[in-house]
Amino acid sequence: MSTLQKVAAETLGERYRKARDRTEECFSLIDEETFFSRPLPLRHPIVFYRGHLAAFAVNTVMKRALGLPGIRPDFEVLFERGIDPADGATAEKMAISTWPPRVEIEAYVAEAGERLSRIFDEIEGGAGSVPARGREAAVMCIEHEAMHQETLLYIFHRIEPGRKSPPLRAPRASVGPSPPPEIIRVPAGRATLGADRGEIPFGWDNEFPRLSVEVPAFEIDRYDVTNGEFLEFLEAGGYHRESHWLPDDWAWIRRDEIDHPLYWEKEGGRWKWRTMFEEIELPLSWPVYVSHAEASAFARWRARRLPTEAEFHRAAYGTAAGAERSFPWGEEPPDFSRANFDLYRYDPVPVGSFPAGASSWGVDDLLGNGWEWTSSPFAGFPGFEPGPLYPVYSSDFFDGAHFVMKGGSPATTGDLLRRTFRNWFQPHYPYPYATFRCARTAA
Repeated sequence: MSTLQKVAAETLGERYRKARDRTEECFSLIDEETFFSRPLPLRHPIVFYRGHLAAFAVNTVMKRALGLPGIRPDFEVLFERGIDPADGATAEKMAISTWPPRVEIEAYVAEAGERLSRIFDEIEGGAGSVPARGREAAVMCIEHEAMHQETLLYIFHRIEPGRKSPPLRAPRASVGPSPPPEIIRVPAGRATLGADRGEIPFGWDNEFPRLSVEVPAFEIDRYDVTNGEFLEFLEAGGYHRESHWLPDDWAWIRRDEIDHPLYWEKEGGRWKWRTMFEEIELPLSWPVYVSHAEASAFARWRARRLPTEAEFHRAAYGTAAGAERSFPWGEEPPDFSRANFDLYRYDPVPVGSFPAGASSWGVDDLLGNGWEWTSSPFAGFPGFEPGPLYPVYSSDFFDGAHFVMKGGSPATTGDLLRRTFRNWFQPHYPYPYATFRCARTAA
């Protein structure tokens, strides 16, 4: 049974408790001293996320959807929303100087978990007193938890390996040769982005409504750009040539003195890659994880560009016959023979490791192993309406300063690998498990 088939067979209560167990596993990786630390200057300390997941669920399910009272109003304000500043100076202005004692936070998390677990079972049972939108709020809560588990993991990636405890099931890093680069031509055709209400069991507001786009013929990399390919850009002076960068991006790398990908570290003249639990020789066959700005600069150096969101959809889900697939390979839900996702591993694997996951055009690794940057600014589709349960989820970021990412990473859960799901970040945010491939308009 595939991951998504298992999800479909589970009750809401079971899914919620499974999500909570996964969150507990994430927090078990770090030691007590790091709980109040702030590994990422552009995000709150780790303590925020401990309270945020519980507070979001209480606010969304209990208070907004069901009209029930909360548990601790002060916590449900303090932990309500995170931050997304453009730079460190702005982040410092938004910083909270004092956080509640951990014992109080843990008590709140425990009580919220117990209450919500019972409520989710009641929603599943279809009790007459449960409003219809209770189920939507419950699924929203479960998916929100999964998204922030990934946030936690890329935050934890910045903590020294010696201060983390790997789980027993964590496999060692998978390294090996990468296939030679290859370019795939995708003919002109239709790409369907998003879905209409009622067409899918659940979606966030930015996934609606359906948008059909005619996409001109284009060429796209079969594989994501690897560390080895990006090393060529670095050694050719890519970080020191202004012509490869947009003005804002160039100002960013000069100001922050950025001269290599965040996940790379140099030791004794040799490049290393920091996995979640150890440092290894730079795996040249892994997809490179970089910011949107770095991905765009590499593409310009190669005299190409990042694909649009519509081109990604066409490459991933389109077919020569004109039909579109639910997943790159067809209608079967994702499993570990087709993609690297759902913490099957904590790190990437070599590109091209999942030939069974290729699209109809032969484009590989479109789901899992790393979110993929596109050139499309994050915006609502025509007819967009904010979701009533979380109206600022998307609209706060329709500012032209965030870019759509598609696909998924090693930490992305299976239910977020649906075709309509959209992720997004600022162009100078280097922390997510985000890679890219290059494209160009066909002659």
